Amino acid sequence: MTDDGIPAGARARVITVSDRAHAGAYPDRSGPLLASLLSELGFGVDGIVLVPDDIAIIESALRAAVGDGVALVVTTGGTGLAPRDVTPEATRMVIEREVPGLAEALRAAGREAVPTAVLSRGLVGTRDATLLVNLPGSTGGVRDGVAALAPVVAHAVRQLRGGDDHSAHGYGEHEGAPSHPERSGPAG
Repeated sequence: MTDDGIPAGARARVITVSDRAHAGAYPDRSGPLLASLLSELGFGVDGIVLVPDDIAIIESALRAAVGDGVALVVTTGGTGLAPRDVTPEATRMVIEREVPGLAEALRAAGREAVPTAVLSRGLVGTRDATLLVNLPGSTGGVRDGVAALAPVVAHAVRQLRGGDDHSAHGYGEHEGAPSHPERSGPAG
């Protein structure tokens, strides 16, 4: 395990979703930034996959990452309201369980500086032992998103990988006594 709690050997994959970057009209800036930030968190980044805004291609890239057993897949781009922004739809086709609280935290992370951050339709969810996260396509959205992920991503990855981490932050039970008796069922 690394010092920041990311399990040793945990891999991440970045998927940049952009018609224009895929076509070479401009360079992908958010993908390399995202890869660098995830590396700083302690993930081994498998690489950056650059795909167009095409629901079938995005879904295929997400499924491939899950199939490769990466711990974390983070997309950048395709989360807005434009007609070709279909990353959340592709993600919904792959995930088994949504993590709505984290998706809301990601939207809230940029809200003060960029009010339009609340227009992101990005999802967060899990499939098998992989956490899938949608971030906006801007470098600012990537920075804000990773800042919001940083305090919780190690815990999420450990849980998905079967770690007995339910007692972190007072949730679950500590050996010998309930951590929150008031959360127990009715007294009997």
